[in-house]
Amino acid sequence: MSKPNKDRKLAVLRRIADALERLAPSRPAPASFDSADAFVWNGAEDRLEPVPDVSRVDLSLLKGVDHVRDILLDNTRRFASGLPANNTLLWGARGMGKSSLVKAAHADINLRERHSLVLIEIHREEIESLPRLMGQLRGQDRRVIIFCDDLSFDHDDTSYKSLKAVLDGGIEGRPANVLFYATSNRRHLLPRDMLDNERSTAINPSEAVEEKVSLSDRFGLWLGFHNCSQADYLDMIDGYVSFYGIKIDPEDLRAQAVEWATTRGARSGRVAWQFMQDLAGRLGYRLE
Repeated sequence: MSKPNKDRKLAVLRRIADALERLAPSRPAPASFDSADAFVWNGAEDRLEPVPDVSRVDLSLLKGVDHVRDILLDNTRRFASGLPANNTLLWGARGMGKSSLVKAAHADINLRERHSLVLIEIHREEIESLPRLMGQLRGQDRRVIIFCDDLSFDHDDTSYKSLKAVLDGGIEGRPANVLFYATSNRRHLLPRDMLDNERSTAINPSEAVEEKVSLSDRFGLWLGFHNCSQADYLDMIDGYVSFYGIKIDPEDLRAQAVEWATTRGARSGRVAWQFMQDLAGRLGYRLE
């Protein structure tokens, strides 16, 4: 082969190699926690997006959940200080402060010891990318809570198997500096009719159901949230009124709060907060 032809072929091969390198996905940069204490995981791009100002409520404003609040705080404090702690599932009634409690606990820990704990939110739709996130967090110095809000799985959804392996299984296991918190309306994260269908169609019903239920068993702590009483609901509102310094006659406040819950057909922390936004707006107060 003549030298000019050889040079032309080498040039073509170099262009092909360069094009393939541009098409190949680049290796994700290691996670960096210098910019914030909270992040959202972008699974499509394998990167952490900092959240400088987390949307949360003060821990003192979470009423009617004292028992589970204390358990979660104790678990989180132990983890932040380097002691053993459990993955936690907060399950139960809607609007009773499950996700608010996770964010408030994170803020409380960092208030006591600055930058001691990182909170990373992963969306339900990106659970399958969780192993890649774990890979970035392995070996990091800071302690990390991965948080998934409103976690549940529907029919024919197999991504729960990825979560099972990450939480407790696999050769490497869960990194020592990572804990997983999730909230859900379902105790076992799967719809009841899905479990019932497994019982009716499987060759060995007990083994089939065990496979589904074993996901929630990966959480060492199950914290149940239940519908609140009227006394708890009014206590929440009194707490908000006191915290934000809103001036209103107590009897008038009670009557308006009860009427608001009646029109909504429910009492919960979310309903109490929605009432407060309406009340503060009408009276000219800013909730800041």
